[in-house]
Amino acid sequence: MTLPDRDDVSRRKFLQAAVAVGGAAGLSACLGESDGGGTERIDAPAGGSLDDRPARQHAWNDVLERDQDGNVRPPAHHVLADFSLVADGTPGDSDRETVEEALRELERAIALQPDGLLFTVGYTPAYFDRFDEKLPDDVDLPDPGPVTYLENSETIAFDTHDLTVHLASDDPAVVLAAEEALLGNRETLNGHEMATSFDGVLERAGEPDDRRTGFVGPGLPAQKQDEGEVEGMPDHDIAEGAPFWMGYRSGFQESQATEEYVEIEGGAFAGGTTQHVETLRVQINTWFDQDSHHERVSKLFSHVHADEDRVGEFGEKLGTSTGIMDAVDDTATDARDPGVVGHAQKAAREREDGVPPLLRRDFNTTVAGNLPGVHFLALQDEISTFERVRRAMAGEELAENGAVSVRQNNGILQYLSVLRRGNYLVPPRAHRSLPTPNP
Repeated sequence: MTLPDRDDVSRRKFLQAAVAVGGAAGLSACLGESDGGGTERIDAPAGGSLDDRPARQHAWNDVLERDQDGNVRPPAHHVLADFSLVADGTPGDSDRETVEEALRELERAIALQPDGLLFTVGYTPAYFDRFDEKLPDDVDLPDPGPVTYLENSETIAFDTHDLTVHLASDDPAVVLAAEEALLGNRETLNGHEMATSFDGVLERAGEPDDRRTGFVGPGLPAQKQDEGEVEGMPDHDIAEGAPFWMGYRSGFQESQATEEYVEIEGGAFAGGTTQHVETLRVQINTWFDQDSHHERVSKLFSHVHADEDRVGEFGEKLGTSTGIMDAVDDTATDARDPGVVGHAQKAAREREDGVPPLLRRDFNTTVAGNLPGVHFLALQDEISTFERVRRAMAGEELAENGAVSVRQNNGILQYLSVLRRGNYLVPPRAHRSLPTPNP
């Protein structure tokens, strides 16, 4: 991917393109756009005492802003930076110390807040396969693979590199500068001298085209539609207030697990969590141009939400709760009459005493060159928890009972295809740097 001509696009589009391009070119473009002069220094709040950092890597919610209803508002810009160990075999103590010091340098340089930097480090099963010792029984981290019956016919790439650093900020220059600093390409970060980096221990994994970035925010999908910068866009207008490709709000407080709920409870990794990342192609042209607003609401939430106009144009009527539990018990009967079930309706069947088991932090992206996509990122106590919810979303038994078809009117399955998938262990902060299976 290359940067567009600055005179041809909006400022927001240019910054998002810079994050997608990455590297020195992307960062220079962001810095030049931010201050008009192209200086080499980002302008972010400085990091404070490391003692003030939470023990959980995934503890973001206390510092994130809230929307008008009180739902957590995710950072605008995201990078999933994939790394592999330079050397074969298992990492040593010196490698571990180098990685930890590099991460601490990020924390010293930039504050833990939305206009600063939030990040997590997660490890794949392939990383732990380097060790003769196995992960404890209380850590559920299987190799990624097909989860539902539908995926047996899909071609899915699976993450086999060692680790991924999820970088997030409202400032696009921050995520790029942090990534470059970890790679050893910047001597200073936010005015702070970087004493060390990943260089020599970890290297970027994958090809440049495998780079995973994205964005989220009200009005962004509509803007991209207006500017014609993404292929596969619908003729139907996307609502101006919608933060996601499919045209509706997400991340309602009532539909999200708490950070405490998704923790691993015991053992060496207590306070950590597991992370699942899927890259999905979203056929929003079919979603908008084939279906009416009533049909879209029925498939995304439930037919009751559509019939009673509970959602509004893009979800503005929902506040902090989808009210989906009102429709859960009717899922099987709705599959027969009126013959449509909602995505949220199906997934909510796996709530435990009404509590959602997943904490989602997904964001928009483009895939397959320049088509709409989503990096679906979910945190949970065990990967098996995610798989259970994912099977509920597929609704296989609803199709087997002769009601809805395998894909048609079966939530939003018709519009999504899985391109890539990975499972990760996100340790507590104390064990975030090249951990052994039993640190």
